[in-house]
Amino acid sequence: MPARLLALLLACVLPVATLADKRPTLNVYTHPSFASEWGPGPAVKTAFEAHCNCTLNYVVLDSGGDILQRLRLEGEHSKADVVLGLDTGTMEAARQTGLLASHDIPLQGLALPVDWSDDLFVPYDWGYFAFVYDTEQLPQPPASFEDLLAAPEDLKIIIQDPRTSTPGLGLLLWMRHIYGDQAAEKWAQLNKRILATTKSWSDGYFSLFMNGEAPMILSYSTSPAYHMAIDKTDRYQAAAFREGHYLQVEVAARVRSSGQPELGRTFLQFILTRDFQRHIPLKNVMYPVIELGEELPEVFSRLIKPTETRYFEPATVAEHRRAWLDEWLDAMTR
Repeated sequence: MPARLLALLLACVLPVATLADKRPTLNVYTHPSFASEWGPGPAVKTAFEAHCNCTLNYVVLDSGGDILQRLRLEGEHSKADVVLGLDTGTMEAARQTGLLASHDIPLQGLALPVDWSDDLFVPYDWGYFAFVYDTEQLPQPPASFEDLLAAPEDLKIIIQDPRTSTPGLGLLLWMRHIYGDQAAEKWAQLNKRILATTKSWSDGYFSLFMNGEAPMILSYSTSPAYHMAIDKTDRYQAAAFREGHYLQVEVAARVRSSGQPELGRTFLQFILTRDFQRHIPLKNVMYPVIELGEELPEVFSRLIKPTETRYFEPATVAEHRRAWLDEWLDAMTR
């Protein structure tokens, strides 16, 4: 290639590269189910970058608990601009670190089962914990916790560890909300039916439940939507419990030490738009926090509708979490 032509090409290309290098980067700490290729993360990245003139970078940690732990360890030197993947079970502990910043975003008109007016946390999805069952192994599932506790001991279930798993903590809170001070006694009864307590939801769901190791697993009331819409099967369904189901709301927040505070706020505002929320139902397999109307997949109309929403305020969870975990551990090791 002639030298003059090469110089001309470089003159055209280098300014473009320089402009690209100057685009700000927004670092979002999140977990694998959001950022994975089958999760909402890639589509959200494409949609946000289309109008932000920035680069959205996911830093993927194992779980919401790991996000909180990393934030604590890094403190004021954290490279995170936004954390996405905490929930109502962990958000108060995150608030107490003092490392998060107010979002200053109006939160009226959200499609949540509870009122939401938090000044730090913006919700991005929600759902109910439930036991999902295999209709081919278990045609008639328990219809309540009492039915489950009284079931024959050959009915085995898979749950997750509340110390390491969001659904595991959800089950702990669910039972505590129903049984109060009798929760330890009920855990001891439930222990006879537990085939495995896995570290994470995916360990139990894909490695054990989907391989037929047990007919029931702790998951979400929305889990069957994925099987119906993507796998084209009604085989896996959620059992509706008469006592009601425990609510989980997943949230995002700005980090106070962020070098991109306005971009972080713009991203939190983007969370509440259709361009973000339309990716939640079948990629995060949860309910969106705004009304999607006809964009909500039809399979969501076939999910169970809990008769009662069970829910502790985040401050209550933070106050009692350690004691309730100790209670669970004692009951499981008797």
